[in-house]
Amino acid sequence: MQNFEQIRAHVLAGYTVSRNEPYLIGIELTLNHGARHQGLFLTELEDEDGRKYLRVSTALAPTTGIDAKRALAFNWEQRVGYLAISELDGLTYLQLCENRPLSGLTPAEVDRLVLEIGGLGDRLEQALSAGGDLF
Repeated sequence: MQNFEQIRAHVLAGYTVSRNEPYLIGIELTLNHGARHQGLFLTELEDEDGRKYLRVSTALAPTTGIDAKRALAFNWEQRVGYLAISELDGLTYLQLCENRPLSGLTPAEVDRLVLEIGGLGDRLEQALSAGGDLF
């Protein structure tokens, strides 16, 4: 996949889309045989050299009451996905995200990223929110 529009076409054909805006796609992923849901966002990023990246991200929990040391220790152990903090609707949330260069991405790799970040994000959300399913 060479551009975000190719990713958009792939996602629109195979996922439940909650937002469809320029350079942003929101997905509602159904997990655990429909018992749980996880919202993900796919966005296009550009680095200082003009290279384009796909970011797959999902909110995990509000940062209120989260032990930053524990979160950073978890982050260090991960092979895929990274923890970050971002603001949504004026509130700060812990996020799980993964960035990949657009060049060389295949539809199968996009699917793998969505499922891996969505599944791991849901498990982290459960752990951080005593089993809740906010996102």
